[in-house]
Amino acid sequence: MASDLAERSRRAVWHPCTQMKGHEAHPPRAIVRGEGPWLIDDQGHRILDAVSSWWVNLFGHGFAPIVDAITDQLKQLDHTMLAGLTHAPVVELSERLGALTGLGHAFYASDGASATEIALKMSAHSWRNRGLPGKHRFIGLQGGYHGETAGALSVTDIPLFREAYAPLLRLSATLPSPDLRHAAAGVSADEHTAACMKALADYLAEHHASVAALILEPLVQGAAGMGMYSPAYLSAARALCDQHQVHLICDEIAVGFGRTGTMFAHQQALDAEGRAIRPDFICLSKGLTGGVLPLSAVLTTDEVYAAFWDDLTAHGFLHSHSYTGNPLACRAALAVLDTFANEDVLARNRVMAASLSALAEPITRHPRVTAHRHIGMIWAWDIDTNDATFAARFHQLALDAGVLLRPIGNSLYFMPPYVLAETDMRHLVDCTLRTLDQVLAQTPAAASSAATAERLA
Repeated sequence: MASDLAERSRRAVWHPCTQMKGHEAHPPRAIVRGEGPWLIDDQGHRILDAVSSWWVNLFGHGFAPIVDAITDQLKQLDHTMLAGLTHAPVVELSERLGALTGLGHAFYASDGASATEIALKMSAHSWRNRGLPGKHRFIGLQGGYHGETAGALSVTDIPLFREAYAPLLRLSATLPSPDLRHAAAGVSADEHTAACMKALADYLAEHHASVAALILEPLVQGAAGMGMYSPAYLSAARALCDQHQVHLICDEIAVGFGRTGTMFAHQQALDAEGRAIRPDFICLSKGLTGGVLPLSAVLTTDEVYAAFWDDLTAHGFLHSHSYTGNPLACRAALAVLDTFANEDVLARNRVMAASLSALAEPITRHPRVTAHRHIGMIWAWDIDTNDATFAARFHQLALDAGVLLRPIGNSLYFMPPYVLAETDMRHLVDCTLRTLDQVLAQTPAAASSAATAERLA
């Protein structure tokens, strides 16, 4: 039976990306406390947060260094507008992000979709200020996701959103995704990657005069079901954007801060000299504050910044948010950077990832798993089912089993905080397997293996 708080929430709160009618049968769980990787509801049930509360929580709930930093900052300065004023936390955060990325100018907002909007506007406006006003179109990738505001949706290729809001959008070009699941039958991973590179090269050769930027999620397309692809595509994209005078925007909102095994995912792609590529823009959010306070940042180059340096107000970047660079959020972000600096988080994650991968082998070998993939602290499996209710039913049954998991379509994934003990990992795998068998016992397989392969192509 649902708790009183859950019933009140169902009546008064409009939940995100949710068909509210579904809460009649399954009211939302009322969470009252968080401890490390665990959430505790108002009935005392412990739920392992295996998706990091929508990919934001890095070091567990109630992480002491972040709590202490926010508490200390609250005693000094809670908030001030950033237009014409500044404060120490936002200056230090900007400097440290610049040192980590090589992009020395940080513009702040509160969420990932806003970061996308900023990067798109900043790119097109910078070309205009440089005397190239025709460069105002964008390129996104098949299956790409960059947020749900109107500007962000224009470069997002998720059919559910595009179909609902198409009349409001100025849709951008959508090019083939290097996600290896899209490779046609008999086409190797390298051949598929090369074909996607060629599609980008051909498009830019014809349309570069009108293209401001290419935006992509480096290495992992989250909302496409954790679709993963080779760093070689990023390397080629960087070279092609340089060749055709087009900005490269790396949306690191979900994959930054160690998710893929490096601090930032794009750092796994190398240029011709063997150095990590540098985008023209990097969008950050989610893990930026360890998943504790809303904050996003767009980092960019000296060249882009210089395009706005002028006596005319109209040549400045015309964008603002009330809570831009909030001191509390900036202190949380600094505590995250301190944790990476003071502890070998990436090395610790490699050990944890190896353990969880070994424990998860029974999921990978499950007879209804048609594809699996893993990078860093992200795991995903495609399930052989054509049941449109699979994700919702799995989510509800997993909650009952004590795990927060939210499959995307027929793609089941883990994206946990970086603080799992072995007992936590065993709980996660055991509950996942039991839930998977329970759901699939009521769901026939989608098709023969041949048809399944065709569907995944």
